[in-house]
Amino acid sequence: MIADLSTQLAWDRLIALAEEQAQALLRSAFSTTVREAGDLSAGVFDPQGRMLAQAVTGTPGHVNSMAESIRHFIAAYPIASMREGDHYVSNDPWLTSGHLHDITVVTPAFHQGQCVALFACACHQVDIGGLGQGPDGRSIFEEGIRLPILRLARDGVFDATLMAILRANVRRPFEVEGDIRSYCAANAASGRALAAMLAQQGMADLDALGDEILLRSRRATEAAIAALPQGSWTSRLRLDGVAGRPIELACRVSILGGEVLVDFAGTSPAVPRGVNVVLPYTRAYAAFGVKTVVAPDVPNNAGSLAPIRVEAPLGSVLNAQDPAPVAARHVVGQFLPDAVFACLAQAMPRRVPAAGSSVLWTVQLRGGPEVVDADGHQGVTPFETVFFNSGGTGGRPGMDGLDGTAFPAGVKAVPIEVVEANAPVVVWRKELRPGSGGVGEFRGGHGQVVEVASLNPAEPMAVLAMFERCDNPAEGAAGGKPGAAGSVRLSSGVALAGKGLQVVPAGQRLVLELPGGGGWGDPAARVEADDGLD
Repeated sequence: MIADLSTQLAWDRLIALAEEQAQALLRSAFSTTVREAGDLSAGVFDPQGRMLAQAVTGTPGHVNSMAESIRHFIAAYPIASMREGDHYVSNDPWLTSGHLHDITVVTPAFHQGQCVALFACACHQVDIGGLGQGPDGRSIFEEGIRLPILRLARDGVFDATLMAILRANVRRPFEVEGDIRSYCAANAASGRALAAMLAQQGMADLDALGDEILLRSRRATEAAIAALPQGSWTSRLRLDGVAGRPIELACRVSILGGEVLVDFAGTSPAVPRGVNVVLPYTRAYAAFGVKTVVAPDVPNNAGSLAPIRVEAPLGSVLNAQDPAPVAARHVVGQFLPDAVFACLAQAMPRRVPAAGSSVLWTVQLRGGPEVVDADGHQGVTPFETVFFNSGGTGGRPGMDGLDGTAFPAGVKAVPIEVVEANAPVVVWRKELRPGSGGVGEFRGGHGQVVEVASLNPAEPMAVLAMFERCDNPAEGAAGGKPGAAGSVRLSSGVALAGKGLQVVPAGQRLVLELPGGGGWGDPAARVEADDGLD
C-alpha cells in the first residue's frame, strides 16, 4: 500500500497533468468549438486502457465515451508495438465518441524506455465533410469521412497520405489539420510532464498508483450507492424526435447493494435520421446522471464508473447499430441525465432537480454557392460556422434553476465577437428570455432568444437545425410547472422545423427562442426573488 501522503501528491499531480493537457488544447486548437467553447475531453489512461484521471475542463459525453474507447486502440495497436513519438487517431462513432465530428487522438507516454500511460483527447470539429452536423443523413456514409483506428504518426512523423485524404474530404482542411496537430502536441506535452513527475518521485511506472486510485474510487462509489434506498424506479421521457416522429425514452434505475443498473428497455427503435445514439455515448451520459446525484465528489475514473451499469436494447435509438446515422446524437443523448433523474427523484426527491432544457441548441450555419433560397438568391461567400446556446436548467430543491446554462454538456458559449469574426454573419440579439423558466417554489432557469443573419442581406444562408423541446417542454417536479417550449422561426414569422437542413432566405434572420427549465415545488410556496426576470 502506497503511503497516503505520497499517494495524494502523485494524485494531485496526475490531475494537474490532465488539466494542463486540456488547457493546452484550449490554447492551441484552431476550431472555435474547442478553443472558445471547450467542447473537448482530456485524460490519462494506464497501459490496460483504464482511465485514471480526467481534466475538469471538458464534457461528460466525450470523457465517459473515451473511458471505453481506449481499449479499442490498444486492441488495434498493442502497447508493445508503440514507440515514443507515435500518435493514433479515429472518429469511428462505435469505437470513440459517438459521431464523426469528434476526433479522438491517443498518444503513448514513455519513461525509462517503457510505455507507462496513454494520454487521450476527444475534440469536436466544426466540419468533417459529408452533409454536416445535422439529422439529415440516412446512414453514416452520408455524414462525413470516417477514420478507423489508424496510426497517425510514427516516431514523430505524420502519415502524409492519411493527412492528404483527410484534407481532401472536409470543407475546412487547414483548420482540421491544425486541430489534429494541436491534439497531438497537447498529449505529447503531458506525456513529457508525466515522465518528469515519475523521475522526481522515484517511480518506475503508474501501476501501483493506478491500482490504488481505482480501488479507492470504486470503494467510495460503492459505499455511496449502498447508503441509498434500495429498489427500482421507472420513468418515461417524450422527445420531439425528427420528421414528425416523437421519440420515447423508457428508463429503469435499480439500486442493488453497491451497484446501480440503468436499463433503457422499452425505448423507441432507431430512426432513419441522424439523432441515433451509440451505446458508449448512452453509457456516458446515463452514468453521468447517476454520478451527479449519487457520488459527485468521487473522482471520475474507471473505478468510480465500474459500479454503474447501463444497458439499452440492441437496435434502439440508444443502441443504434452501424451504419445508422448519428451526426446529431447529442439531441437525444443529452436527455439521459433527465431520464435518470426522474427515476432517482422517486427515491431521493430532495436531491434531484426538475428537468431542464438539457440539449444544447447548437447553431450550425453554412454559406456559399451550395445555398440557394426559394427566390433563386444564391450564396457567394463559402463558410461553415457553429456556436453553442443553452436554455435553462431545472429548478432545484432549495434553489432556482440556472439561466442559459449548458447542463449536462458543460460547454461554454462562444463569444459573439468571435462568432462574427469567424464567419460573415451578424448576431443581432442574444439575451435571456424572461418568463421562460417554469414556476415553482424554485423556478426553472430561463432560456435565451438568439437572432442571427447573414452579414450580406442579399445572400441566403443554411441552418443545420438540431433543436429539441419545441413540442415537449421540460416538466416540473414536486408540483412545479413546465418551462416554456422552444421555437424556431424566421424574422418574418414563418415557422421552421426544429430539425433538418433549411435555408434562411436573403434578407431574413433566424430567430431562436430557447426553452426554459421546469419549476421545482409548489408555486404557492415561492418567495419571489428580485432578479428582474420572473
